[in-house]
Amino acid sequence: MGAELSQPPTMDGSCEDPPTSALLLDSCHFSHVLFNDVEKFYVPGGDVTCHYTLTQNITARGKDWVGIFRVGWKTTREYYTFMWAPLPAAGHGDTAVQQKIQFKAYYLPKDDEYYQFCYVDQDGMVRGASVPFQFRAEAEDDILVVTTQGEVEEIELQNKNLRQENEELKASCANLQQQNLELQEELKKTQELQKSLESLRSNTEKLELELNSLKVENKHLKEQGDCTGAELQQLKEQIQSVTSEKERLESRLRTALDHMDQLQSQVLNYEKEVENLSHVDQEKTEQLETLKEENQQLRLSTAQQKLRAENSALLRHLSQATELSPLSALPRAPAAAPAPGAGDLLFGNPYSAAGGNLGAGAEASLRVCPLCGELFPGAVESSEYEAHVRSHLLDCPMCTESFENKQVYEDHLLCHRLE
Repeated sequence: MGAELSQPPTMDGSCEDPPTSALLLDSCHFSHVLFNDVEKFYVPGGDVTCHYTLTQNITARGKDWVGIFRVGWKTTREYYTFMWAPLPAAGHGDTAVQQKIQFKAYYLPKDDEYYQFCYVDQDGMVRGASVPFQFRAEAEDDILVVTTQGEVEEIELQNKNLRQENEELKASCANLQQQNLELQEELKKTQELQKSLESLRSNTEKLELELNSLKVENKHLKEQGDCTGAELQQLKEQIQSVTSEKERLESRLRTALDHMDQLQSQVLNYEKEVENLSHVDQEKTEQLETLKEENQQLRLSTAQQKLRAENSALLRHLSQATELSPLSALPRAPAAAPAPGAGDLLFGNPYSAAGGNLGAGAEASLRVCPLCGELFPGAVESSEYEAHVRSHLLDCPMCTESFENKQVYEDHLLCHRLE
């Protein structure tokens, strides 16, 4: 490994590890950097100059480096020694650039194993590799041929083993990728199911609010005493049904939450469960809408009955008030008392037009408020009399109806608010 091998110092005199990666050989690109004039062997004790070419497929960066690796390496962490790769004098763009770097003899291997140069970028990716070479003294040609042939066979065997391992690793990687896709799909389904559960929880809360509203309305209807026994019993049964359904949904939700750890193996079953819950929720929503319409019709029917009764009473009252003689509501004056003068009354003498006869023309000169009994002489304008009568009435701010009875008026406003 790189931590166990010698490293040259950086330009500032400190030692710094190069950027490496645990990626395997099949993830590397060996054709982006080409190594030139690599010898079959280098004599130990001397400096080694490495020549290489940066092709158009690579852009040199400040943390790129060239390392010496023992043949058979698998990751860039297994370098023996390295040197920082110098940046080109100018951006090479679309043209190849020749570079070189020198390794000092002190940092070079001392054994006769096979090594090779590798160009590694600052992401830890191999971008080029040289042919193998050795560090040993020059020998006889015949001995060199025999030794090189045996080592070549060994290298070929090692390469064969490496290719076999590479194929196995590729198959394992593909298997892991397939498992990853399956897990992602299961996770997606789990997230969708979680959203469905959240939606069901929200619908359950809405059902609770609707149930509380129904309870309040039921209590109000009981206080009013306008609901018959059969209607109250029906409302109780409907409320009990909604409560039972809510409890059933809550129980199913608790069961679903308790089994969240088993969702990956039960995704298909939960999808079917979610569909059933959706149908139940739709049915309960329709039941709630039906209850709302029945309650609204009941309240409107009750309010209309009250309004018709109040209007009939008011019409009878007005009819009786117009038929009744105004003089019957006045007290008789004592016999000895003189007739009042015209200057003593606020509106003058209402009987002067009848020639002093109190009975003559009284019905035409006086008007009585049908709601409070106040008298209005003929001199008072009709608009003032109508305004006085109108002041007793309560006008609905939402429609054109008017009411004399305050309770009926409040019930009418309640009907508008419940719509």
